[in-house]
Parts: sequence; C-alpha cells; structure tokens
Amino acid sequence: MTVPSAIRVAFMITLALPFLTIGAGPKKASADPLVVDLSNHLVAITTGFTGTNVLLFGAVEEEGDVVVTVRGPDQDMVVRKKERKVGIWVNSESARYKNVPAYYASASNRPMDIIASPEVLLDYRIGLQNQRFIGESKLSDDDQKVYREALVRNMQGAGLFGERPAKISFLSNQLFRTDIHFPANTPTGTYTINVYLIRDGRVASVKTTPLVVSKTGISAEVYEFAHRYSALYGIIAVIIAVVAGWIASVVFRKR
Repeated sequence: MTVPSAIRVAFMITLALPFLTIGAGPKKASADPLVVDLSNHLVAITTGFTGTNVLLFGAVEEEGDVVVTVRGPDQDMVVRKKERKVGIWVNSESARYKNVPAYYASASNRPMDIIASPEVLLDYRIGLQNQRFIGESKLSDDDQKVYREALVRNMQGAGLFGERPAKISFLSNQLFRTDIHFPANTPTGTYTINVYLIRDGRVASVKTTPLVVSKTGISAEVYEFAHRYSALYGIIAVIIAVVAGWIASVVFRKR
C-alpha cells in the first residue's frame, strides 16, 4: 500500500470510529447520521496542471443510499446557433443563460431513479436535468429546449458537465468513498459539494462542504496581470510575438 493510500485509509477509519463504537454502550445522544470530508479542499492550478482527482469519503450511522453533487460557481453563458451561408458556417441567432454552473458532476451508489422519486430529485436539484438555467424570456419553449440541450452538450464536450453519475463505493455498511475528477480546463472559484443520505426514498440528512479551485504560482500572477492590465498585457503579447517572429526569421536566414 502506498503512503497516500495508507493516509486515506487512516482518515476513513478515524472518521468511522464514532459509528463503530455506538453499540459499545448506552446511547446518551444520537450520533450524526452522516459525516463527510475531502482529501483536499483546494485544487491548485499551476502552469503544468493537467487535471486531478479529489477523494470524497464519509460514513453513515445506518445503512442508506448516498448521492453527491458538485456545482461550480454560477456564470452567464451565450449559446450561438450556426448557419451555413455561402459555404461558410457563421453565427446567427443566440441565447443568453444565467446561473449556469461552470462545472457540474454527481455520484451515487445506485441509479438515482431507484434511490428517489423524480419529485425528490427535483426538489433538491439533484442531477443535471434538474439544474435551473435561466434563459431569455423572449425564447419560445421549443427554442429554450433546443438551446439548453446545446448548452449541456457543449459543456459535456468540454468535460465540465458529467455525462452520467460517477460511482460511490461502500467499503462496508458505513464507510463510503468516491473520486471527483477535475479536468485541466476546470474554472477557478468556489465549488459547492452536497452529500445526501437517502433512506426509503426520502432525504434523511444533507452535508455541504466547499472546495476552492485557484490558480497558484506564476500562472496566477500572469492571470491577475492580464485581467488587471488587459491593454498593457495585449501590447506586451504583441511585442513578444513580433520579436519571436523576427528571431525565427534571422535563425532560418542564417541556415
């Protein structure tokens, strides 16, 4: 067993100790039915960031189903429709949506439609299909559906919306775990992770924990400079491109 794996197992055993000792004596107070934590609450994006996995682990007091949702910071998005004109694909109509998560993923130990009814999933906004994207009121219902499907398709293509729930594994009747994948293009910001304990089709407990995705090192400094001094950054970028082109031409000319 590797050191990171041993540390994770130790974390999970420690997390489960309160539940494992419940039956050792009389119950003076009811234990928390759901306890969760992350292997890391910070995803640091450096220059060479290629994506990473964050381990979510937890324990339940009694048997039940567990569902996890991960939602990134809200943003406005524009979905554009392309049309072919004179042999060229060009943007034509567009639709703007508000409150679109920059990232969305979910996980469950069993299929969600078995765990809970559609009404319960809708009430708790569980699942990609139950996320509210506020579109422009001028769109008809049919257009709303078309543009929403295009938005979801684009985000899934970018790896920012999960196409299907990931798997939650129970290591015993009480311990569970799942990996949350963050691709290389994960947007920065504060992410909200909700963990639901569901019994008999009803939500018995909910735990919420934050996770921060942040640029660090030189990439963070360049990012901040580019946004704070955008005009100067553009000028410097042009100068660098011109100088690089000139150096390349000189080198090839000598050859």
